[in-house]
Amino acid sequence: MKIGLFIPCYVDALYPEVGKATYKLLCHLGLDVTYPERQTCCGQPMSNAGFEPMARHLANNFEDMFSGFDYVVAPSASCAAFVRFNYPRLLPKDHECVTPKNTMDIVEFLHDIVKVKSLPGSFPHVVSVHNSCHGVRELGLSSPSERNIPRYNKIIDLLQLKEGITIKEPERVDECCGFGGMFSVEEPDVSVRMGENKIERHMATGAEYVTGPDSSCLMHMEGIARREKKPIKFIHVAQILANGI
Repeated sequence: MKIGLFIPCYVDALYPEVGKATYKLLCHLGLDVTYPERQTCCGQPMSNAGFEPMARHLANNFEDMFSGFDYVVAPSASCAAFVRFNYPRLLPKDHECVTPKNTMDIVEFLHDIVKVKSLPGSFPHVVSVHNSCHGVRELGLSSPSERNIPRYNKIIDLLQLKEGITIKEPERVDECCGFGGMFSVEEPDVSVRMGENKIERHMATGAEYVTGPDSSCLMHMEGIARREKKPIKFIHVAQILANGI
């Protein structure tokens, strides 16, 4: 199984430790992992801002770069979802595109394809799981909270493999943190207030850390928490899963 590792631009620039943890995790599982060094942005920011010709150019580059792999794995639910659901519209219609079908978030890939049953190392901390909007509504990493319907959560399934961890979820479990990409730029006051509400609910669980599959959501909440001096830390789920490897 040949894996192409896609590291989103904001992870590369701001959270390289997330990319390293993802690579370490995949290699530990015995997978053939390649990181194409000439990769660029998937085009999500441009598309969300209305600049689709720019996004289309990046989508073509992505398809050319990653079409030779069995799977493309990224530590980002939002970028994986963008490739899967928007590339069929952006890419040329005259050839069969590969990447929309085989691009996956790291949680989805480990849970559904590799079917990981054990991981070494421990994480003896209380963590609250942040279920990002793209993860819930597009990738199905967890199910929406609906009355009288049993929930599943692939993030929690994987985290439970780490010794010593205590896992919590906040009240209003699948509510947005307020980041929303361009939403946080166009509606900053509403975005910040939503982030504050979400942080309060995570902290109410007694958690030391908030974790999730999207560094963008974690970055948004962490920025608010730091500015307001809230005693809570943030860590990508890949970093927890790779801890001790």
